[in-house]
Formats: sequence, C-alpha cells, structure tokens
Amino acid sequence: MDHIRNFVIIAHIDSGKSTLADRLLEITGTVPMRSMQEQYLDRMPLERERGITIKMAPVRMEYVAASGPHAGAKFELNLIDTPGHSDFSYEVSRALNAVEGGVLLVDGTKGIQAQTLSNLRAAQKAGLTLIPAVNKIDLPLAHIENVVAATAALLGVRPDEVFRVSAKNGQGVKELLEAVIAAVPPPKPDTGTISRALIFDSMYDDHKGIIANVRVFGGSFSAEEMRFAAPGAAFKAKEVGFFSPDLKAALSLKEGEIGYIATGLKEPALVKIGDTIVAERDLSVTGAAADARTAALPGYRDPAPVVFISFYPDGDTKYDDLKRAFEKLRLNDAALHFEPDSNEALGRGFKAGFLGQLHFEIVSSRLEREYHLEFMTSFPSIAYRVQDKGREFVITQPQDFPDKPEKVWEPVVNLEILTPQQYLSTVLGMQTVFDIEIAEVHNIGDNLLITARMPLRELIRDFDDRLKSASQGYASFTYDVTGEQETDVEKLEILVVDEVVPALTRIVPKKDIEREGRQTVERLKELLPREQFSQALQAKAQGRIIARETIPAMKKELGNFGKNGGDRTRKMKLWKKQQKGKERLKANARVTIEPEVFREILKK
Repeated sequence: MDHIRNFVIIAHIDSGKSTLADRLLEITGTVPMRSMQEQYLDRMPLERERGITIKMAPVRMEYVAASGPHAGAKFELNLIDTPGHSDFSYEVSRALNAVEGGVLLVDGTKGIQAQTLSNLRAAQKAGLTLIPAVNKIDLPLAHIENVVAATAALLGVRPDEVFRVSAKNGQGVKELLEAVIAAVPPPKPDTGTISRALIFDSMYDDHKGIIANVRVFGGSFSAEEMRFAAPGAAFKAKEVGFFSPDLKAALSLKEGEIGYIATGLKEPALVKIGDTIVAERDLSVTGAAADARTAALPGYRDPAPVVFISFYPDGDTKYDDLKRAFEKLRLNDAALHFEPDSNEALGRGFKAGFLGQLHFEIVSSRLEREYHLEFMTSFPSIAYRVQDKGREFVITQPQDFPDKPEKVWEPVVNLEILTPQQYLSTVLGMQTVFDIEIAEVHNIGDNLLITARMPLRELIRDFDDRLKSASQGYASFTYDVTGEQETDVEKLEILVVDEVVPALTRIVPKKDIEREGRQTVERLKELLPREQFSQALQAKAQGRIIARETIPAMKKELGNFGKNGGDRTRKMKLWKKQQKGKERLKANARVTIEPEVFREILKK
C-alpha cells in the first residue's frame, strides 16, 4: 500500500478540473493520445454539452515517480474527478470518504469562489491532505499573484507552496503530480480481520447487473460470495476490477485500492450507497449477518432533498417505465429521492426530491435522453411545516396545503456569496427582489464574501441566474439549510375551464399572490391554443378568484350572404345555432395542457 495514492480534484465549477484530469491521463499514459478527447472523464453527453461535471469519475493511473525520495518507484494513482456545482456537493462528500488527499484547484481568472470554500471545508473535515493549485496561468492575468496569495492564505501555507498550472497546455501539471506522490499519504492498514469495502457510488449494467464502486479498506476481494453489511443480503460477485477509466476486470481488489464489484444483482433496492460489502469467507459460519453489521464502515448521511417536483407519465410512457428509470437513476445518484404520487387530473406518477434546480434539470434531461420517456412535471416546491386545526404536519405537495392554515414554517438557508468588489452594489440590490437578510461582508483575496440568510423558497425563483446577471457572471454562491422560520404563504390554484390544474398549484408568499396569479393566467392565455369554445383561465387563493383571463372561441365564417351581408334573419339563426353548439361543447369541455406548456410556464 506504500505505493498507492488515492486523491480527488475539488474546485468550483468551471475551474478546469476535467481539463486537469485530461493532462494527468496523458502524462501517465492511461489513455493513448489517439484516443484522447477533451473532458475524457465526463462520459455523460449532458456533461459535454453543458461543460460541467455531474458525476464523480474514478480512474486508476500508473506512474513512475521522476523526482524526490520516490524517484524510480512505480505508483498506483486512484483519481476521482468531482463535480463543482453546489447541487452536486453530495457527490463530492462521498468521494472525500474514499481518498486520503486532494488537489484544491482555484480558477486563476476568477480567484477563490463560493464552492471552493465549501469543498475546502468538507475536505478538511474528512481529514484530507490538500495540495493547492492555481489554474489558467497561460492566460495574460495581471492579478495571478493575488490569487496565489489568497489561496495560500486560505490554506495557511506560503505562496511558493501553491502550484501554478495550466490544465490547457500542461504547464506545471507534472510537478503537481509529483507533489501528489510526495504529499498525499498512502492508505492506512486496516486492523480488522474481515475483508470490507465501502460503496461510494453505483451504476447499472445490462450484463453485469448493479456495479458497486468501492474503496477497499481491509483484506481483498475476488469474484466470490459476498454480503452487504446493512441488509445482510448475500450475493455471488460476477467480476471485480478497476477503472481505466473503462471497466477493466482484475483477479482481485486489494486493501487500499479503488475499483468496482459487479454484483450480478438486478434489483436496485438491494444496493445502497454508503453500505459496506464484506467477504463471506471471513464471516463465521453462524451469525454471519450480525458479523457483517459489526464490520460495517462509517457510511454517509442521506442527503435531504430541498426541492420537490412531481413527474407524471405522458405520451407513450407508462407508469412502470418511469418507475424503472427512476430506480436505475437512483443507483448512481444517491441524492435523488422519489415516491409514488397521484392526482385525479394527471393520474399516477412520482414525487421526486432534489438538491436544487440544476439537479432537477439534469435528472429530467436524463429521463428524456437516456430512457426516452415523456412526462409532465409540477411546479417546484419545498417542504413546509403546517399547523392546521390543532395538528402539525409537513407538506411537500402544494395540492395538500390547506386553504387557511393557522401557522406555517418554512426552511431557511445560510447563504455565502463571493463577488468581485465592483459588483457589490448590484448584488446587494437583489434584496429588492429576494428576501435576503445580509449578515456581514468581508474580504477574501480580491473578492468580497457576503454571508446572508434567506428562505429556501427563494432559491427556486431563478436566484442563480439573477445573481449571474447582477455580477456579469462573476459572482458565485453556496448554501446550507440551517433551520426554519414562520412565514406568511398561501396556496395558489389555477383553473382552466373551471377545473383545477394540479400541476400548476403552488405555494406563494401572500404579498406576491395576486401578481403570481395574474402572470400565470396571462402566460397561459399566450400559450394555450384556441378551441371551439371559450376558455376561462382563473387564479384562485383562499376560495376567491384573484385573476382571470379568457381565451375566446375560434370564430367560424357564417358564409357569404352577398355584398351587404345577406339576409340578416338567416344570419342570426346561424349565429344562434353556433352559440348553442359552443355552449354544448363548453359544458363537456376538458382542456388538455401539453407538456411544452407546463415547461414554458416553469421557465418563467
């Protein structure tokens, strides 16, 4: 194990993590140059399109040290490239538990950013050895030394201990890799007698079944009988191996290594991220399940979803299709929560919980593209604690919200915003749009760190986009849900032809209820097609109509009655006949709202 180094690259989004990983793959010869492409470890099409890392990506590299006390020695380097967006911080936290060290990468053009601080705190809490590096030194940056100084101050090291690299052209990357070998400690030997491995991720393969990504903390594993510590369920592994970065089978996985175990299992519920796999051969013949539970490694706390959105099958998609897709996504997205849901208008579906708006967008895109599903979604909502008729309960579905609750409490977040000084006034000006309480402002390098408190509901009102607009893209933020506060909100219902549309029901601050209702019915009037009958669009709160629009019926020509309009009596008879027909249509009318309409309103 002395020649094993397990490490991560952590950074804020767009700092060049994936590009740095590309250079490491080239330097170590892990990927031949003829096969190399940009963002090599970002295997998901969505990652390439958006230019961001969504899933952590493990890879084993082999490298012969060129300098220092280890010169000439061959090392096994297990790298995990991690996401940088705050919605995927749970991915980072799981990776941190599988390694001993990390490279903290700072964007030389923007300096320290919000997720830099968040990831740094998480890495320090996990006890990792960190190597600071400032990226993009190939660009003509006058303030690069200021960024280096700020990074050094953040980690409490000298500026000459901060590596200056260009992930784009490879400058300084080899020296950084040598520093990983020199500074990151090897895995510690396990004092136990049972072979055990921690599951830090998983995925589904049609041939190999559920594949568990593991860090081996003790003993070794081969294609043999194994057992999950938590449920105590046994299985026969089909294959073990490592990531190169494609799956590469091996005879065994040894203590200190990172790799995979192909379980052969097809049932997603059996494999839980954070669980421990133990080798059956090491367990006593009697009481094996109890021994397995005793051998369990410290796992992870389940991430608490903060945004709830309901999904309903549409088009050719069936309920079971959506269920299977959610189950498979859940395998390699432990932060995704879902449970059955239904309503009279849209039928059976699922209420899903997400860590933020981007998390929801990614899952939606994957359902469409990877599983070719069609579905409708509700407005995003959060969890409210409600007191009504002497009882207290938690509500995540807007439809279940009482019309006149006695008291309501909402989650609040502690917010950290990092912005260049020149955008301070425009960022602070966001207080006129969002319910933000500024606590303090202080310097971090060339940037200002704003700490604030804000209701969680404000995050799903395009807070991210508004912040980028206010700072021309330079400000960043991170947040933690820290408690709750009493709030004054109401249920807003939207009726189309006197029928409530459950997917458009949402909880809105009382002060905004009329504006939100009016905007929604006006937007619906623009989006819905005209029918043979008039369509009343209404917004309702506390049992009263607060806004209304009408889509008039399509007009049908009454025919050509000559130069002066023809016989008026005959014309009136036809007109009255039309009106009676429209009244009959309206009496039996039910408007179908296409998924595109829901999505357009959701974007507003």
